[in-house]
Amino acid sequence: MVKLLVGHKGSGKTKNMIQLANDRVEKSDGSVIFINKNHRLMYDLKYKIRVVCMEEYEHITNSDEYIGFIYGIISSDHDIEVIFIDSILKHADVNISDVPVFLSRLKDISEKYGIEFVVSLSAEADELGESVKDFEILN
Repeated sequence: MVKLLVGHKGSGKTKNMIQLANDRVEKSDGSVIFINKNHRLMYDLKYKIRVVCMEEYEHITNSDEYIGFIYGIISSDHDIEVIFIDSILKHADVNISDVPVFLSRLKDISEKYGIEFVVSLSAEADELGESVKDFEILN
């Protein structure tokens, strides 16, 4: 399952995502992963959450490489229950036109491996158009 947090910068998506991750890790029997652009949020997240900072992986430059990176995370931990991806449009030069294919690929990964994804997008649902109609919007 892929769930979305959408809205423009300053609308509280990251704060909401941090709360969701912290709540989830308390009731989770598996791993909770939080992918963020930098180390800024590291101390807001509970220590049980594996934080991945994308600035350490500057050679991931497009959505195909990003998906490959996610497969790498999955292959290293078979107990992952949920992966939070904060502000995907700020990672790896992913832009709004990449979102439909990116979300579709996440959905396929989710179904194959039983992993939930929560993704925040700095855009309104109407800007994303029909590409988000198949996904649950949390806010």
